[in-house]
Amino acid sequence: MSRRNSTHVSDFILMGLTDSEEIQLVLFMLFLLIYLITVLLNAGMMLIIHLDLQLHIPMYFFLSHLSFLDLSYSTVITPKTLQNLLTSTKCISYLNCFTQMYFFVFFGATECFLLSSMAYDRYVAICNPLHYPVVTSTRRCCSLVFGSYLIGFMDAFVNVLCMNRLHFCNSNIIYHFFCDAPPVLALSCTDTHDTEITISIFAGSTLMVSLLTISVSYVSILSTILKITSTSGKQKAFSICASHLLGVTIFYSTLIFTYLKPSKSYSLGKDQVASVFYTIVIPMLNPLVYSLRNKEVKNALIRIMPKRKGSRQLK
Repeated sequence: MSRRNSTHVSDFILMGLTDSEEIQLVLFMLFLLIYLITVLLNAGMMLIIHLDLQLHIPMYFFLSHLSFLDLSYSTVITPKTLQNLLTSTKCISYLNCFTQMYFFVFFGATECFLLSSMAYDRYVAICNPLHYPVVTSTRRCCSLVFGSYLIGFMDAFVNVLCMNRLHFCNSNIIYHFFCDAPPVLALSCTDTHDTEITISIFAGSTLMVSLLTISVSYVSILSTILKITSTSGKQKAFSICASHLLGVTIFYSTLIFTYLKPSKSYSLGKDQVASVFYTIVIPMLNPLVYSLRNKEVKNALIRIMPKRKGSRQLK
């Protein structure tokens, strides 16, 4: 019991990205701008999909949840990062650290399987268009989204449960800008081998199963597109998948680079840059990727604006 008490820390210190006050100020302004754009774009995307009845179809049902996840994902990390960039004391309590870690894993794992569901939706739309209304029924879509959140919950629960069993006695300094598993694992003064194996199995399974689902879906889609004889038909099919495929490539490439390797190979500089990209930048990029190349979203915005103006004039 005395060992448990002596090894339990009450808080951690997040070292952040740099010690230079000038660079911290620049990063604060940059991250604040990115976060405000992230909130505006993702909240705007959800609002457009909610207000426009023509977007009440499976593709945009999934996209609205993706926007919610990106907004939540960014909010878990960015506000605390902004606070630490402005203050000299960069403490985070033990409870808040593991709460941040839980929701980070939860939203990240959920997004993996939501992207898989979106790939399946694109597969059905292109490879089995006649059965699309039946296969992608409201009940089926809700089940896929619920399953994504459930898997995210299980991944996050196992991750935090394993991490919570560790003891910290040598140092409480986290060489990162948020409470991520690899740098926190490095602080433990107990053997982390079993914990690393368990976390790796769950994280690896999440990445590989979701990525395999996406890969199989797009191999089938590509095979179907190549069989289309008309050029316009091919271009339409490619345009349906292009934005999702780009979003998937950006998201998974950074996750795989960061997490599918031993924790001992954690690199402060490279991994922090990758972490900034997928925690702060990608949530801003996703709505841009899915809206700028999407005529339906643009047309929906055009349809909504006159209605909003008209309602204001009536008031």
